[in-house]
Amino acid sequence: MTPSHPAEAPLLDVRGLSVAFPSPRGDLMAVDRVSLSVGRGETVALVGESGSGKSMSALAIMRLTPPGARMSADWLGLDGADMSKLGEREIRDIRGRRIAMVFQNPMSSLNAVLTIGRQITESLERHMGLHGRIARARAIELLAMVDVPAPGKLVDAYPHQLSGGMRQRAMIAMALAAGPELLIADEPTTALDVTIQAQIMELLGRLQREMRMAVLLITHDLGVVAGVANRVYVMYGGRMFEYGQVDDVFRDPAQPYTIGLLDTVRQLSDESTESLIPIPGQPPGLGPVLVGCAFAPRCRFVVDLCREETPPLRAMGRDRAAACHVAEPRAEPA
Repeated sequence: MTPSHPAEAPLLDVRGLSVAFPSPRGDLMAVDRVSLSVGRGETVALVGESGSGKSMSALAIMRLTPPGARMSADWLGLDGADMSKLGEREIRDIRGRRIAMVFQNPMSSLNAVLTIGRQITESLERHMGLHGRIARARAIELLAMVDVPAPGKLVDAYPHQLSGGMRQRAMIAMALAAGPELLIADEPTTALDVTIQAQIMELLGRLQREMRMAVLLITHDLGVVAGVANRVYVMYGGRMFEYGQVDDVFRDPAQPYTIGLLDTVRQLSDESTESLIPIPGQPPGLGPVLVGCAFAPRCRFVVDLCREETPPLRAMGRDRAAACHVAEPRAEPA
């Protein structure tokens, strides 16, 4: 089942996306037939535990899969054009200009031997045709836009001279330099303390509104999703497990994996002193295509069919679907 889309044609429209690593044991599937969409100006969350395929899906959308990976898609649409058919030169023109990405770890993503300003002006030169003092002035404006203090000074700083929060802001400034239509934010608050996390998420929300851009937020933190996203997709084992409007999914999750993730959030936010009860077991590692439901070994609702047949995405209500043999359809929202 292909996810339903916003009322107008989506800006990003991904159908049947797969990423495999060939091996003597056969293809090791990192992403298996994933479909999702992001409308113009919409914030969509892609959630799941580490290793679920979220980041690899984002890299595939950007055509940045690692060496040795084989990517395929029925359709990798950006504003009606199939990016999977584009050559490397064409896709480079799209990266940064129309789609930009904020990566998990800014220290490993920023160039340690170039100043922050130089890394921003590289994008301005390539995509906007700005050079010299004009590009530098624009870099300072971008740093100010992301609330970097003393931007005229920090534009000449190197990444190691900034705190983790300031490095993340600098990376956001780089991503927004050419005014992209879609920003992919891959775990943008990883390794930051709680206060800085909140500031970064508030910053992304403000920039999204001001620039009217779409955001695909990749995270394992469902607590973040509740406050910022319109729709949510849940991934597990490289597959799409559930999707729908955030309010609908959070109020009445259909997939047992989603239930487990949300139970963890509820326990963390509860004022009771009960111990946190995690989902038992571990997510599956990279391997051949599994028979049955990937979550079956950890699921408290498992039945024999779950181990024998891979559950397809089934409609659970309006604009909702879940891949589960035991889930019951949800009532249409009033």
